[in-house]
Amino acid sequence: MNYKTIVVDEKDMIGRITLNMPPLNILNIEMMKELNQALKDFQGKNLKVLILNANGKAFSAGVDVSDHTKDKVKEMIEVFHEIFTNLHKINAPTVALVNGAALGGGCEVATFCDIVIASEKSKFGQPEIKVGVFPPIAAAIFPKLMWSKKALELLITGDVIGANDAKELGLVNHILPVESFDEQAEKLVTEKLASNSAIVLQLTKRAFLEGATQNYSESIKKIEDIYLNELMNTNDANEGLTAFLEKRQPIWKNE
Repeated sequence: MNYKTIVVDEKDMIGRITLNMPPLNILNIEMMKELNQALKDFQGKNLKVLILNANGKAFSAGVDVSDHTKDKVKEMIEVFHEIFTNLHKINAPTVALVNGAALGGGCEVATFCDIVIASEKSKFGQPEIKVGVFPPIAAAIFPKLMWSKKALELLITGDVIGANDAKELGLVNHILPVESFDEQAEKLVTEKLASNSAIVLQLTKRAFLEGATQNYSESIKKIEDIYLNELMNTNDANEGLTAFLEKRQPIWKNE
């Protein structure tokens, strides 16, 4: 398949999906559909590792705000959440290489991966609250990745944190120097992961997920319902999104 917004390749049982809309790799509906197709294609392959990385100064600055508006939000949520359903079905360990900002939906994509390798300049955050919405995937997975008080704080403040704080909280596995990030990340993946048996890696991941499961499928359905049927019917969600698009400060009515 010829992709317009991503680059896909596979070599030595290592799959790779590269977000390719620099500089910020904003996740619009077209890119998300292509990402879903690539993930579906990789589900049927015998991989040792699947890498998600990006070209540009950011891993991804998040989902296109213009796709959050009331006329597009249902399709956007369906297509965006399909990414995580498809990632969840990848048998091999998934690795995000983050050399720059991973914000909003970009943070969710990165931190949903099994392993996150970040550079010293990388930063993570869920700033959705600033435009009057919340991040459903982060709401589902952050409480499982870090202690709950900090997870909630990140969602309700929209704070952006650096690589060291992200590692301390459990969002990041490794931090590498910016200057040698690509080389060292590839070495880490090759020597630490891809040196192992593909089937054993896959079965180990499956066993781990069985042990760690906390009804993700049920929780995300409930969160989607809150997002689509309650949040998107509020004044402030629509005001926040409209204000962003109009390049002005939102006027909250707290309703």
